[in-house]
Amino acid sequence: MKTLKKRQIFLIGLLVVAVVLAIVYRVMISPPSEEFTPDARVEEMLTEGGCISCHTANPTLPFYATWPVIGDVVQADAAEGYRAFDIAPLIEALQEGTTPNPVDVAKVEKVAMDRRMPEAKYYLVHWGSQTTEAKADIYVEWARNYRTAYYNDGLEGERAGEPIRPIVSPTDIDERKARLGFELYHDTRLSIDNTISCASCHGLETGGVDNHQYSDGVEGRMGGVNAPTVYNAVYNFVQFWDGRARTLAEQAAGPPLNPVEMASTSFDQIIGKLSADELYVATFASLYPEEGITEATITNAIEEFERTLTTPNSQFDKWLRGDNEALTAQELNGYALFKEHSCATCHVGVNLGGESYELMGLRRHYFEDRGLELTEEDNGRFKQTQLERDRHRFKVPGLRNIELTWPYYHDGTRLTMDEAVRDMGRYQSDVDLTDAEVADIVAFLRTLTGEYNGVKLTNVNEYGVVHVHDDEDHDHDHE
Repeated sequence: MKTLKKRQIFLIGLLVVAVVLAIVYRVMISPPSEEFTPDARVEEMLTEGGCISCHTANPTLPFYATWPVIGDVVQADAAEGYRAFDIAPLIEALQEGTTPNPVDVAKVEKVAMDRRMPEAKYYLVHWGSQTTEAKADIYVEWARNYRTAYYNDGLEGERAGEPIRPIVSPTDIDERKARLGFELYHDTRLSIDNTISCASCHGLETGGVDNHQYSDGVEGRMGGVNAPTVYNAVYNFVQFWDGRARTLAEQAAGPPLNPVEMASTSFDQIIGKLSADELYVATFASLYPEEGITEATITNAIEEFERTLTTPNSQFDKWLRGDNEALTAQELNGYALFKEHSCATCHVGVNLGGESYELMGLRRHYFEDRGLELTEEDNGRFKQTQLERDRHRFKVPGLRNIELTWPYYHDGTRLTMDEAVRDMGRYQSDVDLTDAEVADIVAFLRTLTGEYNGVKLTNVNEYGVVHVHDDEDHDHDHE
């Protein structure tokens, strides 16, 4: 009898403990109160979810991170988390009420939708960290409301929350300065031997590029990185693959003095040549009466012209704005795959890119597989910061008019969209896309070709034909 009573008491005790634990667990995984602002709710979930424990330069590791075996796993996870995504700027923006980077928003949204973080090995120890359906819904609603407010581009309904946005061309262009910039952009006198202009490598009739692996400068000298398109460059948060120019004007100041590209010895040399042109003298005096012809006014005029190089009204933009007939079933499936495989976490916004630096070879070793000797240009952002984390990180290229801007990648090693898409899946998303999936994604990418001056953009070059250099002496940058 006593034994039976003890057993009953023990079972009741176990039941009480189980109930208490269930209540505690339920409380711990509950989403933040609706009384908080959306930003505050997201900030609390990211913090309580342990994201800041791994996705930061200085993670706060648990006490068992020093233990044998399990400690190695914890430290490896923290290193991999930071390598993939530094969440500190997003947390700071949420806390201070500033605008988050749209790439950070897209990454959090995608992870929440997939419910893939934190991993089970983390949330089984840290109960409150699990991403529940309720929490995922909060993340998704926050991301979509953020886009509606941030872009203010008039999208309605479900499409107002899409990570990709239609082009809304600038309306504050100074037309006179833009016309002057057009002339300067095409003027070979910016080069030392009067043979190379901006348009030599960024032709307006060839998709804003030259379709060469590396571009030719004066005397046939060649750069060591593929020239990106000038179309829609106004939407990039920085310029050049390594981000060394903050603005289009700063970018315009680079090539004229680059010893491989235009090789002028100074802007004084350029100004001397332009000052011998009476029309230039008069035009600069009219537009810049106090400065006249200077480095700053030359690059300002080129910047103003390049701000006009937007390509709105693509098929995809029309679909975003509500035209359900603008895309075929294949193109829509391609867009769905583009989002499913996380392409739309980096290729976001108006230009489908140009908003962040990302690691080339996030999931698999691109440079090892490439089989080519590493160059200084392969270091990417590291060239500017000397921070090891920035090695092989590049400004994400925009995908507008991508069908016209071959070859692809910073090294110009992929000649077709099929190759580029397949390898992006492999190296960035760790997925081996099928032929059908590649075809659908490429079909979607073709819908991103827009109009320039009211006419659909084209390329006079033959698709897939590329000027590839074998010469080893291409260790200087070209944008």
